[in-house]
Formats: sequence, structure tokens, C-alpha cells
Amino acid sequence: MRYEGNVFRPPSEARSYILQCTVGCSHNRCTFCSMYKDKKYRVRSLAEIMADIRMAKEYYGDLYKVFLADGDALAMPTPELLEIISVLYDTFPSLKHVGIYASPDSILGKEMDELTALKAAGLTIAYLGVETGDRELLADIRKGVTYEEMVEAGRKIRAAGILLSATIVLGLAGRTPKAVEHAVNTAKILNEINPDYVGALTLMLEPKTEIYRRAQRGEYELPNPFEILDELRIIIQGLDVQGTEFRSNHASNYLAIRGRLPEDKQKMLDLIQSVIDTNDRSYLRPDYMRAL
Repeated sequence: MRYEGNVFRPPSEARSYILQCTVGCSHNRCTFCSMYKDKKYRVRSLAEIMADIRMAKEYYGDLYKVFLADGDALAMPTPELLEIISVLYDTFPSLKHVGIYASPDSILGKEMDELTALKAAGLTIAYLGVETGDRELLADIRKGVTYEEMVEAGRKIRAAGILLSATIVLGLAGRTPKAVEHAVNTAKILNEINPDYVGALTLMLEPKTEIYRRAQRGEYELPNPFEILDELRIIIQGLDVQGTEFRSNHASNYLAIRGRLPEDKQKMLDLIQSVIDTNDRSYLRPDYMRAL
């Protein structure tokens, strides 16, 4: 398979064929993200994409899952996305799942009939970087949308019938009292959206990011593992969602958590609290695991 630069996918797309429809991220201004800093955003031509699908057919034969990359493939014109999805289902008889990264801007830029058409064509899940529900922090990390716009974007995907996986980032507020507000307000925004899945990541300071440069200047300090776990505890404690799968099993996380809300809420809270109470790092993933 051929790709331009490094490609990324959500943890749950580990077994998916990654089809690079766009190069880079249409926003690419978030202070904490280093994923696409070496790329200038562009939409690949349909000819290139169709050639890649043919190569995948020759190599794999058949596929069950496909993920449309790069950072915001939903920003593509809807007719092109519809054609890509149609060809994928025609090419791979066993295909049951097509996932996509979606920025809040690209969701808000689509009409509802466009999103429902994508759902009807076979787009099954969209991954939205919510990151935080704190209004000041959303602006500080340069997410590009307000709290209300983020809620609207998440609800719009769900209203279209597309599964929504919302990503949040632990540690964004640093070692400050703001960390509690970040956690409380992140639970609040998730309650307003009620996503099908929530994936919690832990901030890792990457050299190409603005937040890394702030840390170098002494303007940001990364919370320690138990402070991160306390953020996670506050978020889960504040969640009042229905039918949401919550996961913190990314390689960046110190403690792997997985459960369905609301039924597994107390079980997850008890596990987190027990690790915090012991103050024993042996329960946590080592730093080298978080870098994988």
C-alpha cells in the first residue's frame, strides 16, 4: 500500500485497511497535536484513491473494515466521498464498516441530507476530537470551535444515524486548579452529546507542538500519573450518558479502563479509586508502553 507521510488511525481501527483520501488535517492548529505538522492539507484525486482501492483488492482479496484517512477526510466534497464509499462496498463483498475522522468544522459544514446520504451509503462511524468541555481551554488549545458548536457537531452526527466516537484528552490543563474544571466540564459536554463511544487519551508532549514549547518555557507542567487518574475519575463520576462505551485503553493511558455506561460506572470508579489509594505505580503502565 502507498501512503504520503505517516498515517494515523483510532485504536479501534487497528484491523482496518487505511485508505488515504486526504493528506494531512484541514484544521491542523491544535496546540497539543503533532500528527500532521509535516503535511500540507490536500484532497487526493479520485484517480489516486481508486487506484489504491484496486491495489488493496489485489493484496487483501476481501476486507471487513476500512478507515478513511487522514485527519479530516469528512472535509472532502460529499459527492466524492459517496463515490469512494460506493466503490469500496462494490469491491469488497464482506465490507461491513467504514470509519472516518471528522473535525467539528467539517461536520458543521455538511448539510444534514449530506450526512444522511453518507450514512445510507455505508459510512458507519465518525471519530470526533472533543478534547475538553472547558470553554477557556477549548479556545486555548485552538480547537477552532466553541462549546456550543462542538455540541452541535456531535449531535448532528448522531442525528444522521452515524455512530459517534468522541475523543477526550487527559492532562490538557496541566498541573493547575483548571484541571478540575477541565474534568467537570468534559463530563458535561459528553452528557450533552451522548456519544456512542468515548475514548480517553493522555496528553503526551511532542516536540513539534505548541504545548511542548510552552512546557519548555515553564508555562505548562504535565500532571503526574495519579493526577491524570483523578481527572479520569472526575470525568467518569460526572457522566450521565446512556448506552455509551467508555475506553481509556490507548497506549498513552496509564490505566486501561473499559466499560459501558451507566451500568459499569461504579466498577470503573472503584478500580480507579483503588489505584489512586494505593499510590503504587506498579498498577500503571510503564512510560515505555505509553510511547508505543
